[in-house]
Amino acid sequence: MAQATPFIIGTEARCSDGVCGDVSRVVVDPVAEAVTHLVVEPKHRQGLGRLVPLSMVDSTPDAIVLSCTLAEFDKLDPAEETQFLPGSGTYAEYGPGQTSSWPYFPLVNPALAGGLGIGGGMGIGLADVAPTVVSDRVPLGEVAVRRGEHVHATDGDIGLVQGLVIDPADHHVTHVLLQEGHLWGRKQVAIPISSVTSTSDGIRLAITKAEVQDLPPVDIDQLDRELPA
Repeated sequence: MAQATPFIIGTEARCSDGVCGDVSRVVVDPVAEAVTHLVVEPKHRQGLGRLVPLSMVDSTPDAIVLSCTLAEFDKLDPAEETQFLPGSGTYAEYGPGQTSSWPYFPLVNPALAGGLGIGGGMGIGLADVAPTVVSDRVPLGEVAVRRGEHVHATDGDIGLVQGLVIDPADHHVTHVLLQEGHLWGRKQVAIPISSVTSTSDGIRLAITKAEVQDLPPVDIDQLDRELPA
């Protein structure tokens, strides 16, 4: 691996004509151990994230640059969807699987609801809104890795995820980065992907806390050298 590419969750992402948001999570194929997409969420517009294929991404330690315009970014597949829960309100007569879902958009501002003809209730004008669940919309069989997810050694919790490091030649994940200021106060620690056993409920490792503590610290700004395997 000539040069490792870090994907720091929370890094700003830019299109060719302006800032489009921040990386909110990284989508991984756990079988291939490869990054497939980044989820970029517009600033101050929670829930409007887009799935960005890795083929459109150029990463540096300080920024993510996308090979598209802001208009093209808005047309990418949404990263979240909202599903209405059956059994109450307008959708009470429908069973599971009969209600529809669509990409997530925030509810109307309650202060404006009256002017839009939305029925009143409890003083906020949203009496008929059915309960909803907002979920990730990632390709089948893949998982989203978020900043702040717990990393578990065989003998307990050791810290939080900051990001992933990939090999740019094949997009394979090589290391998981522990968040700065974790248990031992090092600037960064990179855990080899070979030590990861699962990503379905946080990051679970096949090594102990002591073995993680023995890993050498890394400098994200100088990932132009091969990391230890």
